Amino acid sequence: MKFGAVPVSQALGCVLAHSVAIAKGRLRKGVVLGQADIDHLDAFGVTHVTVARLERGDVDENTAAERLAVSLMQGSTAQSRSAPFTGRVNLIAQAAGVAVLDVPALHAVNACDPMITVATVPAHHQLRKGDMVATIKIISYAVPEGAIATAVNAARGAVSVAPATLQTATLIISEIAGGAGDKGRSAIEDRLTALGVTLAQVIVVPHTQDAIAQAIGQASAPLVLILTGSATSDIHDVAPAALVQAGGEVTRFGMPVDPGNLLFLGQRHGAGGPQQVIGLPGCARSPALNGADWVLARVVCGVDVTAGDIAAMGVGGLLKEIPTRPQPRRAKP
Repeated sequence: MKFGAVPVSQALGCVLAHSVAIAKGRLRKGVVLGQADIDHLDAFGVTHVTVARLERGDVDENTAAERLAVSLMQGSTAQSRSAPFTGRVNLIAQAAGVAVLDVPALHAVNACDPMITVATVPAHHQLRKGDMVATIKIISYAVPEGAIATAVNAARGAVSVAPATLQTATLIISEIAGGAGDKGRSAIEDRLTALGVTLAQVIVVPHTQDAIAQAIGQASAPLVLILTGSATSDIHDVAPAALVQAGGEVTRFGMPVDPGNLLFLGQRHGAGGPQQVIGLPGCARSPALNGADWVLARVVCGVDVTAGDIAAMGVGGLLKEIPTRPQPRRAKP
């Protein structure tokens, strides 16, 4: 592609790089100059314009952006793409879920040519229907065929949306004398609703291992959430021990995310089939973002969450300070 100022008489078929005033309005940048445009420029006394002139082997910005978008979302049915405009195409979530990204592939795409760019939400970011997942932008008016071909090949299936695979949840709340009771139920239900999950069952029991184990056995949903009246401070504490007593296993206790440290993750095979179990930290009573949100969204959407995955959440896991915490992480000056 050639770029620069040329006489108006030589600009026919070129892409206008900068908007130019004419007798009636303006010619906007990005327009492919036709004979009528040339005549308007001549009539207004414009002698030179800055243009982009595509050469053999160049791919125009809109065609390149759309080709890359199609490749990025290959195999994904839970997202759509916008029509290309000024070298940009957006990928849009068509269902609530989480973003699933092939990060090395996206790095490879962005390394192909500085004029070929893909920007995305963070990996495993929770999405609502209609949220933007990624934007593809071709910066120049055209890029070489070789560069876009390399990018398209690297991009295949690198951006997708995992929608909810679990439709219902059971919430078990344990109570202690003078405790919070069922405070937080609405915040947890709102989280589930945002993911398209129905809170089908709420069981309130005393904060004892036997009572919680019995409630787990009664849970009918494929997702079981446990919110305890007293903080879970050890893998052998009341709630994790209750899960084991009920025939399940704890796959991870604790996470390097604050707030949210005291989460535990587990599973069991209930009467109705496999169940995913999340022991919620006390901060889940608040609607504010915490580590449980990151785990909950992935579990609901069928994205594996291993102990290693949780361990890796520490980078970026220092979430917003809560001024009303009884034990703030930063002392007041």
